[in-house]
Amino acid sequence: MATVTTARAAAVSTERISWYLWCAALAVTSVTIGAHWDVSWHRSIGRDSFWTPAHMAIYLCGVLAGICCGYLILATTVLRPPQLVASSVRIFGLRGPLGAFLAAWGGVAMLTSAPFDNWWHNAYGLDVKIVSPPHTVLMLGIWAVCLGSLFLIVAAMNRAEATAGQESAEFRHLQWLMLYVSGLLLVLSMFFRMEYTWDVYLHSSRAYIACTLGTPLYFAAIHIASRNRWAATWISAIYTVFVCGLILILPLFPAEPKLGPVYQHVTQFVPPKFPILLIVPAIAIDLLLTYAKNWKPWLISLLGGPLFVLPLLAVEWPFANFLMSKAAENRFFGTAFHDFNMPSTSVDVMRQFFHPEHGLELWAGLAEAMIYAAIVMWLGLALGGWMKKIQR
Repeated sequence: MATVTTARAAAVSTERISWYLWCAALAVTSVTIGAHWDVSWHRSIGRDSFWTPAHMAIYLCGVLAGICCGYLILATTVLRPPQLVASSVRIFGLRGPLGAFLAAWGGVAMLTSAPFDNWWHNAYGLDVKIVSPPHTVLMLGIWAVCLGSLFLIVAAMNRAEATAGQESAEFRHLQWLMLYVSGLLLVLSMFFRMEYTWDVYLHSSRAYIACTLGTPLYFAAIHIASRNRWAATWISAIYTVFVCGLILILPLFPAEPKLGPVYQHVTQFVPPKFPILLIVPAIAIDLLLTYAKNWKPWLISLLGGPLFVLPLLAVEWPFANFLMSKAAENRFFGTAFHDFNMPSTSVDVMRQFFHPEHGLELWAGLAEAMIYAAIVMWLGLALGGWMKKIQR
């Protein structure tokens, strides 16, 4: 009996990851690169055309999601192979994995927003605000594709664990694919709050509050769902390496402003700001969730709030001082790059903190951040427990 079980586990462990999971991961990768590239395009050139490579990288995400998820839903509904039917749910007469339905809707939403966004810019200006109706539809679609892709991978990983165990090669490969996609989700999460976490804001509580609104949830959920004791640390490392890579790569390509007014002499793509040092609180959260896994969720969350905010504050506050100094004006930290339309009198160009806080004002804001961090961590624990049970 043991021999049969071992043989079955070995057979399952040699199975390759399905092509549609790789396609879903590629979709998340494409939109993560495209989103940062597009912001760099706006900061360096301005919005000169809808048909930029950066826009195409973003919308390629919707196309890839449509291909892999459309295949899954149609194949499961029409052909009804037993292995796909067993891992599917029924929605409006169609069958497919839950993640496929979510990502397919996101792909449709993304592609629907494209002509709407082009019309909006033509009607209201070439370089309007980030938050607009077409951009909102686009962002909802992006998150639907990313979360749907994550759920697809998690469901496959859970099935691999049930069939062959956590020691199987299939489970380990899916686990690393999940951590990779989760790291990109963290990159996108920080991307959508970049206007609140720029280096000039790092001496005020608003930046730390912005970091707590979601990040501890990712740390807790991915730690539990992935079964990796260093999950939060890994996804923070992916976030850090990804953004540092953009800082090093984007300025290698020439760019010239095409909109006015032009206040800064820009001859190359402007990279993003240096990443927030999330890896430090990530290590603290991983240690907490590993050694206190049998505690009540509310107690873990109560301790997790300060354990996220205070280590982040301890490293980011002095590091922000360094980013304001001349020593950080180099190719690695990238603080010498500025938007073409940024006046020389702005705090970013002058390397000064924007409304720095001290004393009671600062600690009142940090206390608020700790409360938010505790709440979202509690939600993350619940989400991680649910994700750990996904089979379809």
